Amino acid sequence: MKLSVLAPDERIVPLDVEPDELVENLKAILEVETSIPLNEQQILHHGKEIPNHGRLNAAGVVENDLLMLVSSTLSRQNGPGPSPNANPLALNSDGSAANPAAFLNHLRGDANIMSQLMQRSPEIGKAIVTGDIEVMQRFLRQQHAHQQHLRSQIDLMNADPFDIDAQRKIEEAIRQKNVDENWEAAVEHNPEAFARVIMLYVDMEVNSVPLKAFVDSGAQTTIISKDCAERCGLLRLLDRRYVGIAKGVGQSEIVGRIHVAPLKIGVNYYPCSFTVLDQPDLEFIFGLDMLRKHQCSIDLKDNVLRVGGGEIAVPFLQEKDLPLNILGSDGPPPKAVSTPVDSKTGKTVANEFAPAPVQVTSGAGGSSDLSLAQAQEAKKRARSPQDLEVKVTRLMELGFDREAVTQALSLCNGNEEQAASFLFGG
Repeated sequence: MKLSVLAPDERIVPLDVEPDELVENLKAILEVETSIPLNEQQILHHGKEIPNHGRLNAAGVVENDLLMLVSSTLSRQNGPGPSPNANPLALNSDGSAANPAAFLNHLRGDANIMSQLMQRSPEIGKAIVTGDIEVMQRFLRQQHAHQQHLRSQIDLMNADPFDIDAQRKIEEAIRQKNVDENWEAAVEHNPEAFARVIMLYVDMEVNSVPLKAFVDSGAQTTIISKDCAERCGLLRLLDRRYVGIAKGVGQSEIVGRIHVAPLKIGVNYYPCSFTVLDQPDLEFIFGLDMLRKHQCSIDLKDNVLRVGGGEIAVPFLQEKDLPLNILGSDGPPPKAVSTPVDSKTGKTVANEFAPAPVQVTSGAGGSSDLSLAQAQEAKKRARSPQDLEVKVTRLMELGFDREAVTQALSLCNGNEEQAASFLFGG
């Protein structure tokens, strides 16, 4: 164990001794180094004298500690103990210098002390050279706290092995040591784990309106906020029968569904359907339904989103390309699950393009399961001339003529969503 001893002549004596060395043996070594008789020596550690029969580790002395050697002859001349005013290197109980200015001036004027400090503790050496008292005092307090921690570890090792409280403290100390070692290993070998992970965003256009799309394979459906849908001019296509509650980490109200709209990814256009949420802090989530439909793959090696089996590759956006409101709202979205609700009766209905039967909160405020009889009845209503005309009208609003729309619905057995995909794909 390496120690430094401050002699009365203000000389620092470096020593290398065993941790359990007797203080009496230490004094014998110092007698040779300083010429002060053993019986006139007093060894002080943090202002407290260590008796001759004591051992260094039992007194709380640890590696790189600074001890003070006082001659009893000088002590009798100067009073009953060292005072901060008489010794510029005296320390307070918290480890800080009792007289910081005198501490700085004294150390700065001794080339031998400064050389040793710059080698062992460059931070405090630099603070002394620049005259930064605050940094020096903070460093001294930190060193003192570290030494106190080491001393507490020594006390635990010397504690009664049958003391339950001592064993609990030892267990906690071992656990904390493992945590600290694990943290140090992570800092050295896996520093990127401490960096912020930016979610996957790409540039897309919905109905010719550019936006930052959050690519999330964990979202069951593609989601657009009501405000974003309004900005994209799609609220006129909102089907309010598809209301419900989206549940996940939190929950949000589903205000409806937009069955098909043009989505531009790269240079190509793709038909896309959206679940509309009344959630202002969310803009657009490209979910698993559309990822599957358009055969997308998330390529993290090349940092791109590949669409259509690889025909289009769109790069994921860097942090600098994302607005602050998106960076502050990264997190898992609610899982959107909706079911059609009759706007007049408030009861759950279904048709051939409705999602699988699930329990959700309906517009009437209740939860219900879709029965087979209800599904069959809804399917008949969906194929009625009145409903067919509604589908034709909605598809014509997307820019297709009546003949093409009628033919597409006929080929798709009245499925509006499939017909829209057919029309866009054709």
